[in-house]
Amino acid sequence: MTERRNLSVEEQKRLERLERTRKNRRGRRNPAVIPDRLARTAAFAPRRNKLITDSTFHRIYEVPGYSVIEVKGRELGSQHRDALIAVFRLERKKIYFEDVACKDPLRRYRTYYEANTTWRELLIKMGRTQHVNNLLTMLNLFEEILQVSLIIHEGRCLADFDKIKTTRRGLLPDVAGALTSVIDGIEWEGAKLDSRVKVRFGPRVLEMVEQANLVSINADVQFRLKSDYAKSFWPFIDSQPNYTYVGDELLAQLAGLDFAGMTSAQRAQFRKDCRQAFTDMQRAEGLKDWQEEVIGQGRQKTRRYRYTHAVPRQMELLLPSEPGQTPA
Repeated sequence: MTERRNLSVEEQKRLERLERTRKNRRGRRNPAVIPDRLARTAAFAPRRNKLITDSTFHRIYEVPGYSVIEVKGRELGSQHRDALIAVFRLERKKIYFEDVACKDPLRRYRTYYEANTTWRELLIKMGRTQHVNNLLTMLNLFEEILQVSLIIHEGRCLADFDKIKTTRRGLLPDVAGALTSVIDGIEWEGAKLDSRVKVRFGPRVLEMVEQANLVSINADVQFRLKSDYAKSFWPFIDSQPNYTYVGDELLAQLAGLDFAGMTSAQRAQFRKDCRQAFTDMQRAEGLKDWQEEVIGQGRQKTRRYRYTHAVPRQMELLLPSEPGQTPA
């Protein structure tokens, strides 16, 4: 306790986050450890085709209370999310290097994270067939990701989002942020399955890792999912271990949709997609069960999707059970 009193406020908060992570840890095998803003974002469209590839593409994706991310360069889809999740399953190491060309002594020494792997391991991480034909597909995905600049804004509340929206009027928002690529570069030695591959992460990822702003995602479930909407919902659901339900308005935000602006027919189709997504998450063994609840009446009617994780948290396994019962 004495040591804790000597810690700064930031260090105490970081320690508390780590303790919560230990309590909420589930029995995942080789999970993806990913920055929380990237797990709880709508920056990846719930589709694989008909993505906007125009280099002038620019959009702000907001999930109120969780993330505000600006995307510039092209639209990203569910296949790009899968590729990033696979990369975040890799073991990272911190690299220090001296930039001899930099004359500023304060910026001469730099730090970044790097992961060393093979094409074969990347395909295994993504649940893809280990065949050389899949190498070009994977390389194209990473090439498209490198074309994109992400501005991960610090602001999470609506007031901050109002400031961020001023960028559409050509003004710089009065909110902390960083312009970076999630992946800074990829190097490979050849086009064989066992050729070595080196992935270098962007500086923003380094900062978020250092601040312990990370969440754990069951990547095996992610890659078993067939529904693109399920791929949009699962990282959020799995990174929120204390949640037992989610509303359709939040699900629409995770899919990059305006729920309030939908017509009755569009809402009906979206709810159908949501039901298929939750069925898919249950089939993929991410959820044990789920049910749809109707809230409100008339035009104010909304849906709530209540669910139970298929794998309990570590703290739930340690709870005392009733006589004659085993822990869930």
